[in-house]
Amino acid sequence: DCHAGNILCRDEQMLFVDLDDCRTGPAIQDMWLLLNGDDFERGAQLGELLEGYEMFRDFNRRERHLIEPLRCYRQIAHCAWLAKRWDDPAFPRFFPWFAQPRFWSDQILSLREQLSALQSPAITVPGQY
Repeated sequence: DCHAGNILCRDEQMLFVDLDDCRTGPAIQDMWLLLNGDDFERGAQLGELLEGYEMFRDFNRRERHLIEPLRCYRQIAHCAWLAKRWDDPAFPRFFPWFAQPRFWSDQILSLREQLSALQSPAITVPGQY
């Protein structure tokens, strides 16, 4: 669950927090949330991440094919997490959008876009495969 919200800047250093799930799955699970933008931008970002990552260990490039399935899983799992806890009074108060028809319309659209992404080739790193 490595994402920009789990990176703190302090004294001109970047620190990672929330490492409880680190190394419990494929390496790409700890990287893909840092990628944003179009396909080219995400490919370039992944290249930068891998350059640093591979200073410490090899990266199995076949894991690139897991990015979109992991993204889809996260989207569905997040909705399930909210739904399971909806009876807790704090959840409707802090996540009021979850009960709105617009949220669900957006989710359906997003899942359709995910289906397209799942059927597309895996992200490529410029200059690599």
